[in-house]
Amino acid sequence: MTASKLTRPSIEYKESFLAAMVEYHKEGHYLYNDLEYLNNNFEEYVKLLSKDRGHPHQPHPEWVENVPETVAWFVKDNEYLGTVDVRHRLNWHLEKWGGHIHFILRPSMRGKGFGKRMLQKAIPIANYLGIEKALLTVAPENKAAIRTVEACGGEYEDTLVATNRFPTRARYWINCT
Repeated sequence: MTASKLTRPSIEYKESFLAAMVEYHKEGHYLYNDLEYLNNNFEEYVKLLSKDRGHPHQPHPEWVENVPETVAWFVKDNEYLGTVDVRHRLNWHLEKWGGHIHFILRPSMRGKGFGKRMLQKAIPIANYLGIEKALLTVAPENKAAIRTVEACGGEYEDTLVATNRFPTRARYWINCT
């Protein structure tokens, strides 16, 4: 049994990543990722995730300014468990609804303490990128994510109400130094 770690996306995790994507789809996440396309073009997808430029792996409206981001996969025992995206800076949209750090744990791995470990391992990446305080935004009804953010030192700032385009988000700051 190996320790959990954050690593750059890699084709060696294809099988478990695709299985996790099925789980995410059942929850309504990552629906823009076509499973058949990913299965047939996984190496190309992994290369996109490794570019650190904008969000080439997810669609955004033209009016959203892309920012550089680092994508890392949380793995244990050669199995994909989750994803962390660390945005190198904020734009107006991320200041309100996205934040510096986004993390998601595959549903079958939740409730086992992995979320906290994954976020703890992401904080040094943000620090390395020069981010002293990282913004994280969370759906207020996602109590598990809020507990994870608070357990990692997240300090609540405020809650932004939903707009016609964006959902309600609670905003937290985590010290990365």
